[in-house]
Amino acid sequence: MNYSELVQAIKDYTDYDEATFVSQIPTFVRNAEQRINRTVLIPELRKNVTANMTALDRFLARPSDFLAPFSIAVIDASGDYNFLLDKDVNFIREAYPATATTGLPKYYAEFDGDVQSTATPGHFILGPTPDAAYSVQLHYYFDPPSIVTSGTSWLGDNSSEVLLYGSLINANIFLKGEADVQAGYQSMYDAALQRLIVLGEGRLKRDSYRNGEPRVQL
Repeated sequence: MNYSELVQAIKDYTDYDEATFVSQIPTFVRNAEQRINRTVLIPELRKNVTANMTALDRFLARPSDFLAPFSIAVIDASGDYNFLLDKDVNFIREAYPATATTGLPKYYAEFDGDVQSTATPGHFILGPTPDAAYSVQLHYYFDPPSIVTSGTSWLGDNSSEVLLYGSLINANIFLKGEADVQAGYQSMYDAALQRLIVLGEGRLKRDSYRNGEPRVQL
């Protein structure tokens, strides 16, 4: 289902196409996408990026589309991958209270939370502070472009029902629709979301290297 088809389906299901309502459909869809993407991690929406740390700087900038980490590996001078362990910020602060304590990093934590802006992304904090400009590979789950702007998306192509019902929930709230209609949309959304969880991964904000891959029981 592409965006044009999704818009038409929303209008058909609600039997409503008043101009103000139609102008809000992009918001309904984006909010549904955000809700879905923060509930289930879809394996197809992973990225690998490689960058360089800055020597004597314990902070590492995150990509602007970063949503959740899977793993971080530091590549040493021998070309070996050294996977960092995901820890709390307080652990790293206590273990390495002095920023002058340097070496090959062993741990990382999410320091800033979500991206603040495209110009000032969030950061990881490393422990110990890197003593050289090591190459680092980040394997992460990214926030994909919205179907509203791209016209198509992974959700639209592979799980259009969860995107449709999520959007209809938001549309019905806007219309102040009947409670039984809302309950019906919610029930269909929940069932579609469960199918997506089985297809994807039933977890959020976990480190694959430390915690391993989850297993969803059928």
